[in-house]
Amino acid sequence: MEEMDYPEGPVPDCGEEKQDASLPLPAAFLEFLSENGLDPAVYSMAATIPRYIRLKPGMESKIAEIEGELKCGLQKVSWLPGFYAIPPETQIAGSKAYQQGKIYGIDAASGAAILALDVRPGDHVLDLCAAPGAKLCMLADILGGTGSLTGVDVAKHRLSACRTMLQKYSLGDRTRLFVADGTLFSILPVNSNLRRMEGSVDLKEDVSTFSEWSSRRSWKDRQKAKKANATGSQHPLASSEPELIYYGKHSGLVGLRKSDVLCPTADDEACTSGYDKVLVDAECTHDGSIKHIQKFEFWGWKTLDRRVLDAERTDNLLQLQLHLLTNGFRLLKTGGSLVYSTCSMTVAQNENVVRQFLSTQPSAELQKIDLSDSWPCRSGGIPKTLRFDPATSQTSGLFVAKFSKLPT
Repeated sequence: MEEMDYPEGPVPDCGEEKQDASLPLPAAFLEFLSENGLDPAVYSMAATIPRYIRLKPGMESKIAEIEGELKCGLQKVSWLPGFYAIPPETQIAGSKAYQQGKIYGIDAASGAAILALDVRPGDHVLDLCAAPGAKLCMLADILGGTGSLTGVDVAKHRLSACRTMLQKYSLGDRTRLFVADGTLFSILPVNSNLRRMEGSVDLKEDVSTFSEWSSRRSWKDRQKAKKANATGSQHPLASSEPELIYYGKHSGLVGLRKSDVLCPTADDEACTSGYDKVLVDAECTHDGSIKHIQKFEFWGWKTLDRRVLDAERTDNLLQLQLHLLTNGFRLLKTGGSLVYSTCSMTVAQNENVVRQFLSTQPSAELQKIDLSDSWPCRSGGIPKTLRFDPATSQTSGLFVAKFSKLPT
């Protein structure tokens, strides 16, 4: 799920103090819940839901050390490899375990959505809404030294945070990060661009190539950033080309011509040369993340009205979610898999989006998520879809649907 931009100022850690179990929800939010058939009682469960962490692979022998650094015990999550539950009030950001890259902060339901994608060694994977980066890092850990990972996000400052995470955990070697509109992003994995280059002999083309990535920006990039700041542009224009802000040494780009790599794909090309796996963890109203809603008590409930409950924004979100799902599926190769998820508990942002998508995509088929037989979740409103929620799963709320792409 993409997180929203927040008001300036300090962001409270949910563990800073013991939260009142009966969060005083404002009338407008209660009305939103009522309109969507959601029970407000679920927001009284915040103090009983564990916080979750994922261990960096290879850190299993250091659990006792990590427990000492977090000052709490780690309870293994039996249904999710590498995940541990810790008390909800535990702060991790200031701990040595987190700062030294031994653990990640990520909800168990989000981890399940990644496992549902069933990433295999050698896969080319696209995370179309990559920020803030915990799921991107999990995908990179699963791929290891194989395949490729492409992360996309519309907000440069948030994608820059993903880059920082990848570098912190030494995971960026096979990764590319593009600042781009996920509904329009159209760049395929590097393997397909190589084939385009073999047949390209036009000497008039731009022959500039990718050297190894450096954090030092070129004069051209600095001028572009200065121009964007002068116009107050936070996000790229819909018509602008994607901006590549990071690529690893073995991401396949070093030595390739920029004009070939950044070439948009033709609609039918993705069927044979697209991504093996696509994650669309779409922007949403975040009403399923109880700890997230809890923070609006600090930020101010008027901020919740403006950023979550505004009717026009919600209508725009529904269109955004459908367009993200549609474009992600377009970039998927035939036989590949796509996972769509949101941390909203509403039907409108989940089942309704899925129904609308399926009505226009004859090559899309919902897949059963076999691993879910052992997961503490329930069926969604459409067969083969899943729902995690605080009462059923002891996690944040999350909707998950998995699609495969059939031959046409």
